[in-house]
Amino acid sequence: MDKRTPEQIKRNMQACKNKGSKIEVMLMKELWARGLRYRKNVNGIFGKPDIVFLGKKVAVFCDSEFWHGYNWEERKNDFKSRREFWIPKIERNMERDKEVTETLESQGWTVFRFWGNDIKKNAAVCG
Repeated sequence: MDKRTPEQIKRNMQACKNKGSKIEVMLMKELWARGLRYRKNVNGIFGKPDIVFLGKKVAVFCDSEFWHGYNWEERKNDFKSRREFWIPKIERNMERDKEVTETLESQGWTVFRFWGNDIKKNAAVCG
């Protein structure tokens, strides 16, 4: 049973950034240094990609390992508490990622998805 108050839970969840994360900033700096200009978190594009090259119809997503289910078949066994909440939540995120990618590709977009650890190890390769 969770012993936190609803206010504490809300404050914790608000601290989880959905844009401007470390991995996004690292990749954006790499792209900018290469002279590539982009828009970020464009509302009008399905799935709200982290980085968008509008003229080229390229959408880039920076996916963190926890929220997007990296190595999921092994990692889902790591959840010891609230499994009934976390496993379906992460699996729905993974399903949504596939839906977003398929929808954008059907609209003529090229979609790139990078794992956070890959960006941290070598942003130059991702950029």
